[in-house]
Amino acid sequence: MIKSWMVIGGVTFLVALGSNLITPKDVKWFKHLQRPRWLTFEALIPVIWSIVFICGAWSAYIIWEKDPGSQKTWLLMAFYLLVEIAIVAYNPGMLRLRSLKAGTMIGATGTLLGLLLLLTVWPISGWAAALLLPYVIWSPIGTYTTWEMIRLNPADQ
Repeated sequence: MIKSWMVIGGVTFLVALGSNLITPKDVKWFKHLQRPRWLTFEALIPVIWSIVFICGAWSAYIIWEKDPGSQKTWLLMAFYLLVEIAIVAYNPGMLRLRSLKAGTMIGATGTLLGLLLLLTVWPISGWAAALLLPYVIWSPIGTYTTWEMIRLNPADQ
């Protein structure tokens, strides 16, 4: 029998693959951009996002197990999926459009959705809400970094 954590983890992994919908040309554009001097942790970003995705999936699993299969739980799973899609849309959206402004808007949308999700699941499970903290903390940092890059790269707004 397939366990709920397997389905949630599988969906998380499959959706996360969507962030790879970019071309080498897209990456080349991004690599030429100037970054803020304080951005010294760029090499850690893949690790940070891995932690965010794992924690988000674990949070969804906790919520699912509280009331498996109910209409409310399915709606919450849809909300988790929406937040993950917002997360994943950042790279292909910004890179395909070659627009830091688009990246900032996608990041800000994801930040708001993540915060709303955290506030929604908090009454159901404090642990599930706590597992969303890595995203709720990291997303504004990434969004601010992208916004700051607009100032450094005005031609690539």
